[in-house]
Amino acid sequence: MKKISILGSTGSIGTQALDLIAKTKNEFKVLGLAAGSNIELIKKQISQFKPLFVSVFEKENADKLQKWCISKKYKTKILFGKDGLIKIATIKGAEMVLSAVVGAVGLAPLLAAIDSGKNVALANKESLVMAGSLIMKRAKEKNVAILPVDSEHSAIFQCIGKENKKSIKRILITASGGPFYKSNKNFADITVEDALAHPTWKMGKKITIDSATLMNKGLEAIEASVLFDVPMEKIDVLIHPQSIVHSMVEFTDGCVMAQLSNPDMTLPIQYALYYPDRKDCYIKRLDLAQAAKLEFFNPDFKKFKCLDIAYRCAKIGGTMLAVMSAANEVAVRYFLNGKIKFNMIPEIVEKVIKRHKVVKTKNINKFIEADKWAREIAESISQEIGRSEAQKVRGEEQR
Repeated sequence: MKKISILGSTGSIGTQALDLIAKTKNEFKVLGLAAGSNIELIKKQISQFKPLFVSVFEKENADKLQKWCISKKYKTKILFGKDGLIKIATIKGAEMVLSAVVGAVGLAPLLAAIDSGKNVALANKESLVMAGSLIMKRAKEKNVAILPVDSEHSAIFQCIGKENKKSIKRILITASGGPFYKSNKNFADITVEDALAHPTWKMGKKITIDSATLMNKGLEAIEASVLFDVPMEKIDVLIHPQSIVHSMVEFTDGCVMAQLSNPDMTLPIQYALYYPDRKDCYIKRLDLAQAAKLEFFNPDFKKFKCLDIAYRCAKIGGTMLAVMSAANEVAVRYFLNGKIKFNMIPEIVEKVIKRHKVVKTKNINKFIEADKWAREIAESISQEIGRSEAQKVRGEEQR
């Protein structure tokens, strides 16, 4: 029985992983769960999986949850905050940590899991974007496996297999294109509801907005560069609306290998949890005759400015990637809260990165400082833009 902890248990990846674990026959034991503020869902997960430890964001919720556990005679200990996350990532006896939290908050528990010698199934791309080279170096030193959970990186991982890295000509990361790759709609007029209407995947809000701006593909290209030690010049993005081909690898002899399946995150999650073994999976099987056609298009870097920003920042490197990712997180949050328009997300990120003085460093604290600086600047810019937009709306209403 493989013992596992899950960071982000109430999110999209976390809930799908637990659904998969629930369907297995005593092949996994859940030792720890970390969630945010969805207390009703974490209660259900505690009741079903009886973890030793659970962590939530806020102390108030942790205290209430602990009282509830006592009333139910559950032995689960409730923790909270950053320390709680790190505890879940380092529980004694856990062989694997599934990191499915969103954003830079995942960095500290990821490093803690690596330092404690645990293999990591990774679905937190922001940490790798923020400080990827340091993370991979530490994983190598600790002899820890980083197993990709994102469908694209799982596909690349499977395509490369035991091939010599020197034989890789280029990596082709596929993107559904989100809801707007064919749209002529003015980006300033796009609503939150429009942007959350992803045509293929059901995901959390932040990653869904990133998919709509194509920032997600920029982050994934950077993540692929780090995970597979391939320069950004050898990583291309292709729009593939059907989401059947999850990524491809071209080798020096001209051979192109691809991983195909119906779009269902259960498969890459299962592949990471069971690696190196393959198990029967209950997802719908791929019927290429029924799929009928597979289309591929080059992305429009002028239309999707976030993708262009990501590639430019990747060339700069250093602390710039941490700054870009942090600024994007803030801008996306303001858009989701209705404070700024969709087209302002790349504008805010652009303004923040232009103010940043890049530091080339191997000190993890410098990346954390850059992340904090970028959030403060992005908050200030976003608030200013938000106030300006609110004034415009009031002026129009008065007219």
